[in-house]
Amino acid sequence: MPARRNAALIAFAPLIIAVGPLEAHALEVAMSGVTVMSPRDDDAYRAKGAAMATKTDTPLRDVPQAVTVVTDALMRDQAMQTMADVVRYVPGVTMGQGEGHRDAPTIRGNATTSDFFIDGVRDDVQYFRDLYNVERVEVLKGPNAMLFGRGGGGGIINRVTKKADWSDEGSLTLELGSWDHRRLTADVAQPIGDAFAVRVVGLYERSESFRDFVTVDRWGLNPSAAWRSGEGLTVSLSYEHFEDDRTVDRGLPSFNGRPSPAAQAAFFGDPDRSYATTDIDLLNLSVENRVSDTLVVRNRTVFGQYDKFYANIFPGGPAVAVGGVPSAYPLQAYQNDSPRENLFSQTDLVWKTALGGMQHTLLAGAEFGRQTTSNLRRTGHFNTVTGPTTLAGVPFAGPTRRGLPIFYTTTGGDADNRVEATVAAAYVQDQIELTSQLQLLAGLRFDRFEVEFFDRRAAAVGRRDFSRQDDLWSPRLGLVFKPAQPVSLYASYSVSYLPSSGDQFASLNATSETLKPEAFENLEVGLKWAATPDLLFTAALYRLDRDNTTAPDPARPGQIVLTGSQRTEGFEAGLAGRITPRWEVVGGYAWQDAEITSATSASPAGRQVPLVPEHAFSLWNKYNFNDRFGAGVGIVHQTKMFASVSNTVTLPGFTRVDAAVFVRLTNSVQAQVNVENLFDKGYFPTSHGDNNILPGAPRALRASLKASF
Repeated sequence: MPARRNAALIAFAPLIIAVGPLEAHALEVAMSGVTVMSPRDDDAYRAKGAAMATKTDTPLRDVPQAVTVVTDALMRDQAMQTMADVVRYVPGVTMGQGEGHRDAPTIRGNATTSDFFIDGVRDDVQYFRDLYNVERVEVLKGPNAMLFGRGGGGGIINRVTKKADWSDEGSLTLELGSWDHRRLTADVAQPIGDAFAVRVVGLYERSESFRDFVTVDRWGLNPSAAWRSGEGLTVSLSYEHFEDDRTVDRGLPSFNGRPSPAAQAAFFGDPDRSYATTDIDLLNLSVENRVSDTLVVRNRTVFGQYDKFYANIFPGGPAVAVGGVPSAYPLQAYQNDSPRENLFSQTDLVWKTALGGMQHTLLAGAEFGRQTTSNLRRTGHFNTVTGPTTLAGVPFAGPTRRGLPIFYTTTGGDADNRVEATVAAAYVQDQIELTSQLQLLAGLRFDRFEVEFFDRRAAAVGRRDFSRQDDLWSPRLGLVFKPAQPVSLYASYSVSYLPSSGDQFASLNATSETLKPEAFENLEVGLKWAATPDLLFTAALYRLDRDNTTAPDPARPGQIVLTGSQRTEGFEAGLAGRITPRWEVVGGYAWQDAEITSATSASPAGRQVPLVPEHAFSLWNKYNFNDRFGAGVGIVHQTKMFASVSNTVTLPGFTRVDAAVFVRLTNSVQAQVNVENLFDKGYFPTSHGDNNILPGAPRALRASLKASF
């Protein structure tokens, strides 16, 4: 063990003892734990609003929609660093494995890799997002096309970034943990007079994992500057460079309908040739003019270059039995290169006025965007004594295989294409205060979305160019009734669409270019109750229908029709805020039933949607004993769920307990220790299909020091 890790152990020994004995190896993997800090108004778990829920300054409890906001305080207290950490406490959302190289949530039964936004602008590239420069995460459930355009059928996830805001503060956080986890973050903000402000946020991380041969190296730098005129005009500019290099870990195969009984750390495949690289440059310009107390005009323009490549050699099927025990498993391989360039510009006008004897908050906006993507996918072929094959058998007892003879080809079904997607959209929304107790929200968006697809494969014959244009009308309607001041009851209806090219524009051909978009329709009723000024309880009951999915044509073999459908019915509840000045909580419960209601190309009717547990529950408690010491404990529970739509492999249900302690060493130096999976339970939180099942981390520890200046 390196000397610096020994020093960290010694320094934090009293805190480690406080949370119970840990095994010798417990200082070696990353976790999602907690911190505890003195209660301050800006250290709250309860958010008062959500920047993008209506694109106006509407209190959260007046939004007719289920919204979960993960605040900066909660992210800090639980040492969150990834989107998987975030959704653990978001009812109705689970995180998929994402082939070991990308965020892949399932929101209300609808899987997505593209429904991510940053400051309200689309961020749809496939990669693992970090939270180093994020001050809050907003998860809006249900179709959100009226504000965000195509997709978002189950919901969207929006990150609000840290920007120059005339604050005068700085912090440096060093974090060490299990399995050589090393992470350093910095945040320095400084005003330069009344007119200018700057801020720089940075990250460097190099970590290993409880999984054999798995590493991650990432770093990011996000400077920003802002200027204000003193007469309502504010201009801010930020630039982010982010790099992430990691081992692609696809987990382990199944056996007899469950995760195979492999060692928790065993790597299946070739770790030397399973890796992903992500290189991002993002330029973000924001201009806001507060013309008056009732009129605001703003524009946000974002330009991004994303260079993404990944390769993997991974389990391609279930473990094969000999004598009732797993004996071998098949390997599969491919590479994928998918650079993308995004340019989006959004302009909004928000006007508060009185019309017809009622108060109105009018939103009118337009969005223009262009995305260009190249996709090159090459399937791996293993050289065997019988000739090339895409599946190679490997002994289960020795699952890690290095240096297998392999070559890649671009023939056959491999992808090699260039795609350009453009959008031009306009939308209008009115929030009307009908009476002091009754509010109406009505909105409508029109999108013209075009995709041009060019197939560059040498094997392609006939047409190489395909295109599709969709004119999409997306309504949103909501009603909020306040029978008493702390209580809001609401009902809402919304619709969203997903064009036939898919959320990543990965394929378009002579058949799919003729297909209508998939449609998502959501009906929802809910309750939001501010039990105290610092504690909010929410509940929602909904039905979400997904239609126009493809299905085999029973009358024409080999053809497809748009008759497939899916329905998700669910109930969710959430709690966030302070119960007492020293006791904070955040938690949620979700019941979901997501089912294929009409046969699709992937499944007959009646099957359950994967990665959707029927019941999921989470609760985090933080208690400050005094101004210097505190502790936290959390529980995450979910019932069993299917690994894929085949419904042949089940991921068992599990319960996990996390804990944390903290100490404020001085007014400017804080220390915290986070323990994930305190009781060292074995579990399988997620998968990518039936045979890429990811084990959960064993007991793990993370210790950090934060210096503020």
